[in-house]
Amino acid sequence: MQKLLIVGCGDIARRILPRLLGHYRVFSLVRDPEQLAFWRDQGARPILADLDQPDTLRRIGGLADIVVHLAPPPTAERGCAPGALRDTRTRCLLAALARGGSLPQRIVYISTSGVYGDCDGALVDETRAVRPGTARARLRLDAECQLRVFGRRGVVVSILRAPGIYAADRLPIARLQKKAPALLAAEDVYTNHIHAEDLAMLTCAALRYGRSNRTYNATDDSQIKMADYFDVVADHFGLPRVPRLSRREAQEQLSPLQWSFMHESRRLVNVRVKKELRAKLRYPRVEDGVAAAWSERKQPC
Repeated sequence: MQKLLIVGCGDIARRILPRLLGHYRVFSLVRDPEQLAFWRDQGARPILADLDQPDTLRRIGGLADIVVHLAPPPTAERGCAPGALRDTRTRCLLAALARGGSLPQRIVYISTSGVYGDCDGALVDETRAVRPGTARARLRLDAECQLRVFGRRGVVVSILRAPGIYAADRLPIARLQKKAPALLAAEDVYTNHIHAEDLAMLTCAALRYGRSNRTYNATDDSQIKMADYFDVVADHFGLPRVPRLSRREAQEQLSPLQWSFMHESRRLVNVRVKKELRAKLRYPRVEDGVAAAWSERKQPC
């Protein structure tokens, strides 16, 4: 049985684990000692290590046949020099994997669709030139580049570019309750989404069908504007729809971080995941996923 290492043990990792058990011998890279028991109880073999501390990564060299890389890049506060914008976590991970004598056969990495930058609402497939407009996206692009170089050593590297991830516990409920504004319909941006369960499914599909040095838009079929998404959630959960502002008003009233999520517009094309990864989405539209989230929340505890 092949050995598979999960790096970045958050929500998506927890969702993919049941899909992996029985097919792989699963190891999980865990930075919090309090999480060791959870991963052990779930059937994985946890390894206590921290991507921000390279000396702790010695045990993973030559360990895994397959790596699922879900860890986010560091922030400036955690060791990423603002001027360099290098994903030091990916660099340390790849260096550790190379030290064991035998490289992994395959790596699947979850990146972000933010690497495309603002596309002014255009349809965007994987051949589109990247033009990241935020530090977060530039860090993800750096990780992609590092992985592509690593892949030249005979490792199959598949990259999933994910947009906004949502689920029953990952909806903008607090934002709606605070009545945070959105843009007027005529000035609003297109936003893209993927349900967490579908992203877990696509990750596993990439393990099986992902092509070498290949990127995939890991998005659903929706082509919806940001405020319309908020309205879908508000209507299902009985909350007031958010107020709408012009772009000028939004820039004046919102924080730079809030505004950074509202000035990029693109419509991702997901033909490649359907054809090459043979994916059939459980929640092809955000309306489907939000309705399922509402039903899930209504279930008695």
